[in-house]
Amino acid sequence: MKRCYVPKTFRPAALDIIDAANTIIEEYQRQGYTLTLRQIYYQFVSRDLLENTVQSYKRLGKILNEARLAGLVDWTAIEDRTRNLRSLAHWDDVADIVGACASQFRLDVWNDQPHRVECWIEKEALAGVFERACNKWRVPFFCCRGYASASEMWSASQRLIKYEKSRQAVTILHFGDHDPSGMDMSRDLEARLRLFGALRGGGSSFERLALNMSQIEEYGPPPNPAKESDSRFEDYQRQYGDESWELDALEPSVLAGLVDDGVENVLDHEAWRSSLAEEDGGRDELRAAANRWDNVVEFLGVHGEVE
Repeated sequence: MKRCYVPKTFRPAALDIIDAANTIIEEYQRQGYTLTLRQIYYQFVSRDLLENTVQSYKRLGKILNEARLAGLVDWTAIEDRTRNLRSLAHWDDVADIVGACASQFRLDVWNDQPHRVECWIEKEALAGVFERACNKWRVPFFCCRGYASASEMWSASQRLIKYEKSRQAVTILHFGDHDPSGMDMSRDLEARLRLFGALRGGGSSFERLALNMSQIEEYGPPPNPAKESDSRFEDYQRQYGDESWELDALEPSVLAGLVDDGVENVLDHEAWRSSLAEEDGGRDELRAAANRWDNVVEFLGVHGEVE
């Protein structure tokens, strides 16, 4: 939706940026993705449309903000994944909620799997991308927001230990930046899980799926200078040099593909199909109840009272 609130005349250079942004936005909308400003910026950088500098990022943000206000960029095309209104759900009547339950009814399809999979992400800003990829497989995802707190790590370990006691192996798929702290986070998360007693079952593992050097070489995301002020810089520099790369720079479809690969590597497809078929049966029962709710109420009134 484009709507003009503040008319503005743009210079030709700014109009070129707006046109390029709309092209990128449309490409991703066709794939079903809504991008953040940072993701759009990295598309500009990777296509050699902007230099990879803080100044360029701020300039792009300013131009796109003014373009949206002027009605030149769709208001729904750029999202802020860190600030959202939350509220309680409502229904028109009892039959309505029963019908809603039909579409929302889900079995824990991982109960009959040999593995339990979780997806852990360094950044909250990428939650929207990973939510879609993980929901496809009913895989829970956790935004660590950097180094996760001790409280959350202990809680996570207790959850994983419970799975392992039920004789399910645990697979953690971790995604983070390729920079001094981002690389160290994978080590830290795995070490603390093991400290608290998790990841000790046969076949359990902690896997860093991205961002890795092989992906940097394959996809060529734009580099940033590694932060020399980071206490882990010297170790990082010895291994990788002075450049770093952000996870946001990979296209959402690439990240989703990595999740697909990580899950399918451990998935029992026959058990998966069986669980989904059982789930479909439960949904059919709920839909039947919603469609004949008057009969259900009559039955309850004749044969007993709800306590």
